[in-house]
Amino acid sequence: MRDGHAHDGGVEEVHGVRALFFGTPKFSVPALDALVEIADVIGVVCQPDKPVGRGLKVAAPPVKERAEALGIPVVQPTKLRTGDFAAWAREQRADVALVIAYGRILPQDVLDAPRLGCVNVHASLLPKYRGAAPIAWAIVRGEKTTGITLMKMDAGMDTGDMLATYETAIGPDETAGELAERLSALGARAVREGLPRFVRGELAATPQDHARATTAPLLEKETGRIDWTKPENEIHDHVRGMNPQPMAFTIAREKRVIVHRTKRVDGTVSRETQPGEIVIADKTRVIVACGRGLIELERVQLEGKKPVRGAEWFLGRGIAERDVLG
Repeated sequence: MRDGHAHDGGVEEVHGVRALFFGTPKFSVPALDALVEIADVIGVVCQPDKPVGRGLKVAAPPVKERAEALGIPVVQPTKLRTGDFAAWAREQRADVALVIAYGRILPQDVLDAPRLGCVNVHASLLPKYRGAAPIAWAIVRGEKTTGITLMKMDAGMDTGDMLATYETAIGPDETAGELAERLSALGARAVREGLPRFVRGELAATPQDHARATTAPLLEKETGRIDWTKPENEIHDHVRGMNPQPMAFTIAREKRVIVHRTKRVDGTVSRETQPGEIVIADKTRVIVACGRGLIELERVQLEGKKPVRGAEWFLGRGIAERDVLG
């Protein structure tokens, strides 16, 4: 923790504090559990139920399921700007609202409803990676560290004053999914340690340096496309950052191939080799030339099929040396 007042372990309950919780995915659930430990959670707000999976069965978000199991009332507004929702939020007479991966921008009248406003648990070290996909973009951009920022919310996109930051290193082969699990737990720790101190007025709010801000836009399916002209380290980071959503992919023999895992390989590429050209394909491995350097395709998946090792893809004759991907 970097606010100069780190506390070790221990849950600090803030007696009599009424809190609202805004969150939707699995990532937010540990923070909800943490908030329940330190405050009286009077309501949970999450996105509406939606169809998921191949059968498109309508399912409740993970936060709703957890809140119902804890016996906390849940609301799932479809509109936030009509004034009705802000009126509901004011009626709750909350001291504070905690927001983590809720998935929608809160208008000013909602931010102003709790007595102390809204505090966001954001999965990056702000002002870097403001936006919808901070975990993926930190990996794609080759960052070595990231973390959680506890932030007092304003009407902008992750632009509010910072209250505390918690850092963690990013592993060289860690995927966005693996990092998200660790940041989810770190977010819960930030809630346990930081929120009670915010409520007591012990955390100084530090304005962000907006000149240093970077963005983390929404990930589209097309964001996953591998650009083989890039150096091998950037391709490796891209594949990690796109896993588990939307997944990195390339085209081989006119078929879309999802790339789950890659491994950086020592070696150089000869001048006549094209980026994306398969330089080695045998029963042990598949190695591809990048704009600079080489990369091994450790795990791949043809659409509609199960993921396999790169060598199994070659043995099934889905690929051969001198083929060019992309």
